[in-house]
Amino acid sequence: MNDVFDHRVIPLATVRDPGHVDVIGDGLVDGGLPVVEVALRGEYGLAAIRRLSARGDILVGAGTVRSVAQAADAIEAGARFIVSPNLDDDVVEFVGRAGLAVIPGVLTPTEVGNAVRLGLHRLKLFPAAAVDARALLTAYRAVFPDVAFMPSAGITAASMAELLELQAVFAVSGSWITAAAARGATAVAEEARAAVTIATGGRWRA
Repeated sequence: MNDVFDHRVIPLATVRDPGHVDVIGDGLVDGGLPVVEVALRGEYGLAAIRRLSARGDILVGAGTVRSVAQAADAIEAGARFIVSPNLDDDVVEFVGRAGLAVIPGVLTPTEVGNAVRLGLHRLKLFPAAAVDARALLTAYRAVFPDVAFMPSAGITAASMAELLELQAVFAVSGSWITAAAARGATAVAEEARAAVTIATGGRWRA
């Protein structure tokens, strides 16, 4: 699958040990989940994007992108999609001109409306753990039926199934899968495989 929207689970990796990069890549591919969002908030973010992209067997995106400059650096490093914690018109426009998917973070109805005005219909709900995500997304489904969301922040293997049942959710994002890198590629693969199994129970419907 070479499109981020083909996946219902988007593993998030904040790389603090460069030795974990290959472990994450190997584990995700072996676990049947060849996609990863690499956060730029760590010092190894760009290098990890570059190394993982060079493999050719995993779809790599950049997360925590807060400026056009960061987006440009990430795309140059090989990122094929961009995820932001907030809705930034300049970042959305820049990534759109580059022909790549951008998933900005929103939380309020005003932000959702502004994103739709920019032509976006798939958004990141952030920070999901700070609100009653299920209630909020159920309400958004009623008034924004053409918008789908990817809850992020605080999502776990235990909570993902309930969120993926919601019609307003196209995917979930979380770091629990890549966090297993400290235990090796096999552990990452096991977490990825379990997540894929849970995620096969449904799909967002417009």
